[in-house]
Amino acid sequence: MNDRPIIQTEELSIGYRQKNRTHIVQEALNLEVNCGEMVCLIGPNGCGKSTLLRTLSGLQPALSGHLFIQGKNLMRQSIREKARLIAIVLTDRVEDAHLDVATLVATGRTPYTNWFNKMNGDDLEKAQDAIRKVCLQGYEKKKITELSDGERQRAMIAKALAQDTPAILLDEPTSHLDLPNRVNIMLLLRKLSQETNKAILLSTHELDLALQTCHKVWLMPPGKGIIAGTPRELMKNNSIQKVFRNDNFTFTGEGGSIHINLNANR
Repeated sequence: MNDRPIIQTEELSIGYRQKNRTHIVQEALNLEVNCGEMVCLIGPNGCGKSTLLRTLSGLQPALSGHLFIQGKNLMRQSIREKARLIAIVLTDRVEDAHLDVATLVATGRTPYTNWFNKMNGDDLEKAQDAIRKVCLQGYEKKKITELSDGERQRAMIAKALAQDTPAILLDEPTSHLDLPNRVNIMLLLRKLSQETNKAILLSTHELDLALQTCHKVWLMPPGKGIIAGTPRELMKNNSIQKVFRNDNFTFTGEGGSIHINLNANR
């Protein structure tokens, strides 16, 4: 991990334009995700996490400001070039009964193949390397519908790795998973950020897991910008406690462990 920014915003404002009305969700955001860094975007429901991810990925236009991926202005890139800069893992489930793991992962190479989507030796090696990195060797011929939820999420992450972009964005990557798989996926993403030197940004509601696994946090209070820092920094200055204040639980220690108050509603 180093201080070279892969994802960088300058005075970025996000939201929606509907007819003659503009709805601003967050504005004047100046943010960075560095090479080899895993950043978790956390905040209450409705604060704008999905809107920010969609804007950073180029799926939704920014209201104003600038967005750079590895120094390139994303808003000025073609669709093909955007796909070479950012890989996206969304919460949508793939349910194609005929699609196997190898084919799914290989689709990550589409931004680099010719008009006939024919892969060369380098494409095949990158796809196989991605499968190895997520520990799915031997699953290549398995149908996606035959995988467990945890295996399926690993396959989606492998597809993003095969795309060979400097940045990977994930929306709720641990949703639908049980506790062991939630932990495994978060640890896998942290490991991949360090091994591949990619910038990995993910949104999550897994507050305790995020605080214990990510390098940095983007904390998003509703309509009040983003507070960025390490988990320890944001715990120490009480930023996280203020945003997630609740009588039913408290945070203990600088690591962000959560203590449930069993007597809160008595």
